[in-house]
Amino acid sequence: MEQGEPEAKRAKMSDGKKVLVGGNWKCNGTRDKVASLIAMLNDAGEFPANAEVVIAPTALHVGKVLDEVRKDVNVSVQNLWSEPKAGAWTGELTVDLVKDFGINWCILGHSERRAYCNETPEVVGNKVKIALEAGMSVIACIGEQLSDREANKTMEVCKAQLDPILKAIPEGAIGRVVVAYEPVWAIGTGVTATPDQAQDTHKELRAYLSEVVGPKDAEAVRIIYGGSVKGANCEDLIKKADIDGFLVGGASLKDEFKQIIASSALKAKM
Repeated sequence: MEQGEPEAKRAKMSDGKKVLVGGNWKCNGTRDKVASLIAMLNDAGEFPANAEVVIAPTALHVGKVLDEVRKDVNVSVQNLWSEPKAGAWTGELTVDLVKDFGINWCILGHSERRAYCNETPEVVGNKVKIALEAGMSVIACIGEQLSDREANKTMEVCKAQLDPILKAIPEGAIGRVVVAYEPVWAIGTGVTATPDQAQDTHKELRAYLSEVVGPKDAEAVRIIYGGSVKGANCEDLIKKADIDGFLVGGASLKDEFKQIIASSALKAKM
């Protein structure tokens, strides 16, 4: 698609692309809470046909979730170590161990990892490369601080975070990359980018992807939104042409996660 092409036409070109709804449980979950979340998903009834659901429990709970959750829910780890092989990496998860465990998804580059664990864009890019070369699918997170947005540097920051990720993608693997745009000022704050703000940034990201990887691959990449997504705003957000799903934090630990998954059906009607 050429930059500037009408959104309605672009939306039609997206037919068949599944909506990705991710639930990042972060560092949450007692045994009882995890059991209740599994039961909530297992009892949720049929998901929309165009929805792909991925949940990321803590490393401590990932085995239980993998064994007990319904099979149309993908299980993800929340991070990977920056070396590909198991060894003397105390406290870490390497991609070979994760794959051997039967897990094919990972979240990389989350703002909390960038901010509190000093993960640079280059570190994140290296992790993306390791994951993709091992055959995993990646939810790669990018997003700006409030000060960046106020200084009109949203795209400057997002491009700087995105470039090492794009450079790390092996040939033919871009279909296994999901870009999660998460404005840091909206994560866990209760403040959400308006649907128009989110769409504007997603559209700019799509245009930038088109420049870097070409229009066809840019269209195939799912760009999902994260930042205080909840039942009350998911329907307005998913109706936007360039929002291909969500990465959900706190609301994925609540019953309203089912409503967020169900909102995927609205995309099929566009």
